Amino acid sequence: MSQKLFAYKRLAISLALLLCLTSLSALAQDDKKAASPAASNDEKAEQIVRQAVEAMGGSAYLGVRSVVGRGLFTQYKDGQSGIPSSFLDYIVFPDRERTEFKGQTGKIIQTNDRETGWIYDGASKSLKDMTKDQVADFKRAMRASVDNLLRGYWRKEGATLAYVGRREAGLAKRNEAVRLTYPDGFWVEFEFGAKDFLPMKILYKKTDADGAESDEEDRLAQHVAVQGVISPFVIDHYTAGTQTSRINYQSIEFNSPLTDALFARPANAKAVK
Repeated sequence: MSQKLFAYKRLAISLALLLCLTSLSALAQDDKKAASPAASNDEKAEQIVRQAVEAMGGSAYLGVRSVVGRGLFTQYKDGQSGIPSSFLDYIVFPDRERTEFKGQTGKIIQTNDRETGWIYDGASKSLKDMTKDQVADFKRAMRASVDNLLRGYWRKEGATLAYVGRREAGLAKRNEAVRLTYPDGFWVEFEFGAKDFLPMKILYKKTDADGAESDEEDRLAQHVAVQGVISPFVIDHYTAGTQTSRINYQSIEFNSPLTDALFARPANAKAVK
């Protein structure tokens, strides 16, 4: 079940809130188009980020400290959708999240609190600490979130921001692309509508335990205004060009009071609420 949970985290969190597949040749063409002095690229990228913040709600967006989201999570296999599971997601920026799933196998809770995390499996009545790899997956999801980019959390990690170029995004549509590159080499690209500057795609590469690399993509759609803040209500995730999951929000609430107890690890499985 943990694979299902982390498939959601690649999104939700923030989100996650994540990413567009582009062929190597297309990327190479974009790199050529973007070939200009680094300072100019950085300035252009910063401008796009500022415009995206305004498009998302400006001060109302930046004033969000917590998010409560409800909806349906669906896994896909070989391009075919499975049975949706309902979820309830709590986020406190920048690095706390609790997601509760209810499906055919019962209730599952995954909670990340900064450098630690725990998972409760209702079917087996088990409560376990997250492994280092699972915590690392959460951190990668945070790095690859729109909130991380627009709220500037990446600056504390010493990442650099650069303008990639303008890309095709359908009939008579273009996206502006920017790239975050972290000191450890991890990078993530974000695409925003060239006219409305709403987040549309996020791209990055993932390496599994065997060293195999895959292209990861999130496509963001159905942007809805809630409490003066714009949020994508549908997030489709793709791996190597094949859809693997969909997050469909049914409601989102901002700045609801969330207590520390919500994220604290229970003493045992019986104490889980």
